[in-house]
Amino acid sequence: MIFGPQAVGKMTVGHELEKITNLKLFHNHVTLELLTPIFGYGNKSVRKLSNLFRKEIFKEFAKGDLEGLIFTYVWALNIKEDWQYVKETCDIFTTNGGTIYLVELEATIEERLKRNRHPHRLEHKPTKRNIERSEKSLKTSLNKYRLNSEEGEIKEENYIKINNNNLTADKVAKIIKEEFNI
Repeated sequence: MIFGPQAVGKMTVGHELEKITNLKLFHNHVTLELLTPIFGYGNKSVRKLSNLFRKEIFKEFAKGDLEGLIFTYVWALNIKEDWQYVKETCDIFTTNGGTIYLVELEATIEERLKRNRHPHRLEHKPTKRNIERSEKSLKTSLNKYRLNSEEGEIKEENYIKINNNNLTADKVAKIIKEEFNI
């Protein structure tokens, strides 16, 4: 699971990690982009159904024989329900014999605002093409959510925090691959 704030590079790093491993990328916007044209941007049904779809996909994947899955997530660390969601998601895999690796990305708001406009992001996330709305959401989240962990907060054995402010996505993917011997 690659987590961190919006536009920190989770999906892009996931794409690069997918290229150099046998893991499959399932970034958080796959389900959001499927449902938004039907229900509209920000509709509560999008989040509800997205979570249901993800859970069923995780269950099927965990029971299968594929090597692994890369999932990206914006984890609000100050929200109890997000901690529960991460635990439940991880449990789906660990109860089926899987190993969980948590990768946290962090970058400055200035860098994230630049990345928010990157063609790769906009290609894969149509709901982010409204730059004004996307930037407003990114900035608003700074006051509402804590999207990066505090020192020592994540206590999982297979965890790494990477400041990718000045790193390319392929470099971050190589760091992850080497750190966890994937």
